[in-house]
Amino acid sequence: MQRREFLIKSAFSLGAIGSFSTILENARAASEGKPKRPNILFCIWDDASFPHMGAYGCGWVKTPAFDRVAEEGILFNRAYTPNAKCAPSRACVLTGRNSWQLEEAANHWPNFPAKFKVFTEVLSENDYFVGCTGKGWAPGNSGKIDGKRRQLTGKSYRKRRLEPPARGISKLDYAANFADFYNDKPEDQPFCFWYGAYEPHRGYEYRSGVEKGGKKLDQIEKVPGFWPDDERVRADMLDYAYEIEHADNHLASILKMLEEKGELDNTIVVVTADNGMPFPRCKGQEYEYSNHMPMAAMWKNGNPRAGRVVNDFVSFIDLAPTFLEAAGIAPAQSGMQPIQGKSLMNILTSSRNGLVEKERDHVLIGKERHDLGRPHNWGYPIRGIVKGDYLYIHNFETDRWPVGNPETGYRNCDASPTMSVVLGTNSGYSRAKRYWDMSFGKRPADELYNISEDPECIKNLARDKEHTDLKEKLKTQLFNELKEQKDPRMFGNGHVFDEYEYIRASDDWYEKTVNRNINSW
Repeated sequence: MQRREFLIKSAFSLGAIGSFSTILENARAASEGKPKRPNILFCIWDDASFPHMGAYGCGWVKTPAFDRVAEEGILFNRAYTPNAKCAPSRACVLTGRNSWQLEEAANHWPNFPAKFKVFTEVLSENDYFVGCTGKGWAPGNSGKIDGKRRQLTGKSYRKRRLEPPARGISKLDYAANFADFYNDKPEDQPFCFWYGAYEPHRGYEYRSGVEKGGKKLDQIEKVPGFWPDDERVRADMLDYAYEIEHADNHLASILKMLEEKGELDNTIVVVTADNGMPFPRCKGQEYEYSNHMPMAAMWKNGNPRAGRVVNDFVSFIDLAPTFLEAAGIAPAQSGMQPIQGKSLMNILTSSRNGLVEKERDHVLIGKERHDLGRPHNWGYPIRGIVKGDYLYIHNFETDRWPVGNPETGYRNCDASPTMSVVLGTNSGYSRAKRYWDMSFGKRPADELYNISEDPECIKNLARDKEHTDLKEKLKTQLFNELKEQKDPRMFGNGHVFDEYEYIRASDDWYEKTVNRNINSW
């Protein structure tokens, strides 16, 4: 039997029921030794922390689809977003640049600068069929080019709806919308699809994890040490898990569709989240639970070796150059602003576990303005470096409240049962007040944590004499790299981030939406 015939028959014997022309095209490319440009499926959950996926050993979150991607590809142990808030994190993915290199797009609810072209636009110009469902780049104003609204993640597919299993879960049928996208795709074009689940973003239906998901409070092995171990906190965590599982179910359906159509093997699949879980001291901050992201990837045609575990430090800014390289597009020819990130293609195609590229030994993180809640709408600027076993953080404006002023309700923290519990610990000099201090209190200029021993970032080592040299070494490296990247903070111009427009339409949004159920918990 000739190789071409074997490939075609094998595809059908494996249950491929997709179009014959797609399977034939794959077979023809393989028989001629010409690799077909891979499809790209980028899946990004909205607010989930490392390590809350089954593949990382988390027993109270069931994620068979994420686990499948890890088992048939790569599980990343050290993937980070540069900025732990939706809009700036997603901007880093799209541009390949750190948030402090993105002008207005460093902030939450910004105007997206027209000068920053994104990888999805480049792929569309190079004969990729590009689309999305759910949450793309948001929240903010994407702007217009030549009078047309920019579609930063491609054409949106949103018509298909479902009855959600709990309040707070999106009515979008993500998998069905992907099917519509795929059916619209010309048969001879590779695709790039952005699946942006709104889950597990708040709000949650309280106790949905227990009452609808069949979960039990004692399934949670350990409540993070920066919150009280309280029944309401555990229930809140299980509601979060229930929403992750909803997003994962749709990923499973999308993977199945691709497999049936003979497309999965030649699709680069990347699954991650934009920032940490929407709980106190997590989302919107710069700790491990804020910036350390779950991530799995697979590309069977690019590397058939399954089940690899990679410990290289990788950043969201590495994704854009990866997708461009996969499509055969040189960044210098893309029309994008200079990309800071480095392609992950060597890792995707390597057969090695552990450390693949020894120079990937650190990442930079930081933030500017996220939400309102301080005088003049100022932000809380931070820069940090994660290297080896340590996280160093520099807080630039220590007189400001890091999560927003108390009188405005700590606006850079999503209202939740857990937030209510932590706020309740702010009483006098009780030992429990440490929970409030860790989540809402003011912070010193320098923070240093041994994240291998203290992943919850509770014990600040910055003032320990034995760590002085390490702290200064990390700070010097951080600031030197920020200067090379032309971060305005390094040149006395950090105030510019506070002066960019904050475009959220109505400041009573918080009271009408986020705060609507606070008295029911």
